[in-house]
Amino acid sequence: MTNLNTNKASVIVPVYNVELYLEKCLLSLVNQTLEEIEIIVVNDGSRDNSQKIIDRFAIEFPLKIKAFTKENGGLSDARNFGIDKATGDFIGFVDSDDYVLETMFEEMLNLAEKHNAEMVICNIQKVDEHGNVTQKLTQIPNMPEKIELEKHFSVFSDLSYFACNKLFKKELFKEKRFKKGIHFEDIQLIPQLLLECKTLAQTQNFHYQYLERTDSITKTHTEKGLAILKAVEDVEVSFKTSMYSAKQKELKGFQILEGVYTFLAYLAFVKDDKVFYKMSEKLDDFIKKRNVKFKDILTYSRFDRNYLLSLPVKKKIYYLLYFSGFYRVLRKFM
Repeated sequence: MTNLNTNKASVIVPVYNVELYLEKCLLSLVNQTLEEIEIIVVNDGSRDNSQKIIDRFAIEFPLKIKAFTKENGGLSDARNFGIDKATGDFIGFVDSDDYVLETMFEEMLNLAEKHNAEMVICNIQKVDEHGNVTQKLTQIPNMPEKIELEKHFSVFSDLSYFACNKLFKKELFKEKRFKKGIHFEDIQLIPQLLLECKTLAQTQNFHYQYLERTDSITKTHTEKGLAILKAVEDVEVSFKTSMYSAKQKELKGFQILEGVYTFLAYLAFVKDDKVFYKMSEKLDDFIKKRNVKFKDILTYSRFDRNYLLSLPVKKKIYYLLYFSGFYRVLRKFM
């Protein structure tokens, strides 16, 4: 009989009302070429037929699927619940409306072991509900397969901090968890985990398939976007006591990418004028407190390229109008 404690990877799948997408997600996981894997499915209080799908997979794949149910507590709470149940040496996360290529976890685990890496990263593809690729998101195009952070710490201010395209050494979660009850929990936690690492590894394969759901495009953008700025503040606290605390240039780059550009990308979809201006004031305070200059923002480089110049024309115009103070002109075109 297989010893369930020999799992090398634990993949955590939080589930909440995703009956239309869950089967495809779980199929992509039970068909992984990595055999030493456990799939921890956490039903976070779903009110649809998700549990029936989970039960079917648990019966069909009893050595791979570990199914749990809990009261609804949100994404962070479900992920943390899964972390507590994980027996693998490494932990991955897959959102239940997404899916992955069948070699994802075998390749990423092999890279972790080959390079003694605490975190492994793969590329992401955005796909529509028919499986068509709508966008390719290359994560670290300018770095080698093995990334020693002391030598290549620019990665800290270049990386997209998604949880789901990464494999983490379990020890990284010894004292850290996703923050409950907040939005943008990945931006809050994943950089803090990276600060605990000495070596990363990466594959340029587009293993993670991120579904752009038609029912999510119309989501409202509200003051919850302020959580981005709070997430950056939490990372700053960890940065001060990390082994990389002297690398202030990269910290400033992180503040600009996440605290300015990511925040503004969210702000662009805020429809309520009152909320928009309130959030703009918060951003201005954020920038002033960190002594980030207009020049710093304009010259911020990501992957050895000027970030602003690398963007599509529409985004360039939006950012330049915002930075120039033409808020009201900007609102007329939004």
